[in-house]
Amino acid sequence: MYTISIVRNGQTLARAEGTQEASLLFEGTYEPGDQIVLTADQERVRVQVDQAVAPACVYLPQRSMIYRVPLAGDNLAVYPPQAFAGSVHLISVVPDDAREYRNLARNPADQRGEVDAYPHATANVETRDESVFAARNVIDGQHIACGHGQWPFGSWGIGTRTDAELTLDFGREVEIDTLVLYLRADFPHDAYWIEGTVTLSDGYEKTFPLEGVDGPQRIALGKHRVRSLRLHRLIKCDMPSAFPALRQLEVYGCDL
Repeated sequence: MYTISIVRNGQTLARAEGTQEASLLFEGTYEPGDQIVLTADQERVRVQVDQAVAPACVYLPQRSMIYRVPLAGDNLAVYPPQAFAGSVHLISVVPDDAREYRNLARNPADQRGEVDAYPHATANVETRDESVFAARNVIDGQHIACGHGQWPFGSWGIGTRTDAELTLDFGREVEIDTLVLYLRADFPHDAYWIEGTVTLSDGYEKTFPLEGVDGPQRIALGKHRVRSLRLHRLIKCDMPSAFPALRQLEVYGCDL
């Protein structure tokens, strides 16, 4: 059984269910604290938490997911202006049985804080603790990098920290072979990193060069079975700007 519920203060406002998938049309206005609660018959599903937010292929270890509806100004800044607004909302959950080679990091439904859906991005610093500079932005699927701030320019900002690290947790073991980085490219406001290091959960480590360009930078890793990876030892260029940042992180491979 697949179910979707809108929950407010412990009370269910709307609910839909299906034996093979579920879709819910919620005709109402969200309020602070509202939650979208989904359950599924399997761990791997494709969810769409709002018609204005792209679908996400996620892994649910407990076969359930609680999505905190982002309504406050700062939390909403990383979503399209129409997301979660108005009085008509379409939500869906369907099985994801695909095993194709793809970007396993992408998750537009990732949230800051505790989660029960993966992949999930976290970091040891996010500039001024603002959502537009949060780690979750680097897996939202957006490549546009010529600006900074609110959607579509969310990025991972490091607040000038030289020890900044970002961790991507897949929630299960996957097989990967390639890392692709899109640096934020709002030049001359931005600086960029000239070198970085990735450490995989299997112990493999690779240091690689980076350039100050607007576009993908591909790092071959060879095949590895991992649950997570860490991006760290980021070396800034000698530009006067103090603001290097990451726009998108992609990790290519297959589910096992």
